[in-house]
Amino acid sequence: MAAVTLLSLAGAALPAGSAAAASQADPPPTPKKLFTIRDTRVNESSGLAKSQKYEGIWWTVNDSGDTARVFGINASGKVRMVLSFKAPVKDVEAIAVDRDGMIYIADIGDNKSNRDMIEVYTIPEPAQLQDEPSVKFHRYDFKYPDGAHDAETLLIEPETKQMFFVTKVASGKGGYYAAPEQASRQGTNQLTKLADAPAGVTDGTFMPDGQRVVLRSYVDVASVDWGTTPMLVGRDPAPLAQGESVAVGPSGDDLLIGSEGKGSVVYQVRVPPRKAAASPSATATPKASAGDTSQTKSNHNLRWILIGAALFGLIITVVTFPPGRRERLDRMAENARLTGQTPPDPRGRRRTTV
Repeated sequence: MAAVTLLSLAGAALPAGSAAAASQADPPPTPKKLFTIRDTRVNESSGLAKSQKYEGIWWTVNDSGDTARVFGINASGKVRMVLSFKAPVKDVEAIAVDRDGMIYIADIGDNKSNRDMIEVYTIPEPAQLQDEPSVKFHRYDFKYPDGAHDAETLLIEPETKQMFFVTKVASGKGGYYAAPEQASRQGTNQLTKLADAPAGVTDGTFMPDGQRVVLRSYVDVASVDWGTTPMLVGRDPAPLAQGESVAVGPSGDDLLIGSEGKGSVVYQVRVPPRKAAASPSATATPKASAGDTSQTKSNHNLRWILIGAALFGLIITVVTFPPGRRERLDRMAENARLTGQTPPDPRGRRRTTV
């Protein structure tokens, strides 16, 4: 009982600081509903990417089950054009656009994790805002170094145009995988794992500065500092239950987020800001200065919590002393008094007279 109480007190003391820190963070602004995709041809929007060539145009693709095509949508949610290409796609899950206006269509979905290869197709943004029924395309094949993975995220580094993939897992850790700096259309490109990634990632995008990546999940949007080891630095909740897409927004410093299903609503949100957190060098306990007694007070409070828990355990032990044993000792003492014998020792030994 005392051990359980001690653990519960210690456990209750730890989240208090975290809750206080969380309460100090500024709440995200209310998402702005920008448009709704009402075109019945876009019934499973599974990716979103801002056009480089046309202001106010975003590209989207349907999830598995559709043909190889890309939809250009304006800021009112209207489909302005459809670009079709003759490729045997399996499960398209993501779309991206590089600085030169090349559209990347990522056929990377693998719910059963049994694909030998994944593919990325590239087509140029059109010369005019009109349908194109047979666009010429290029295909790149990729293979993971550690077996098949499901993935829904393709990232294009703005400066180098290098491709990166983020695998999707329901729990645990996904992974960041890098394509070769110059991917080849001949043969299969071998991917390299860079680092672990958060679980549940459904889409992502580089911000224009190339220093930040934003990742989408079903419930939130995460901001990542890009580098040799990508580091998650901030999160904001998202208003959509089946969040499947994220793209750079109209200003270049904001985001658009969307969802699957008919009548998909697209919201305009901020890039999650960096949250105040201890840096790797700050993991050691800092020394308290003469004017800063918060650490001393914390240690003092913890000491009294431990003392209180120990006393509580002692009281419980006394209160719950087995009644049967107490009654037996009382009877033995009474018999000893009546017979003139030495009363028994409560510890189980007979007392000796001097």
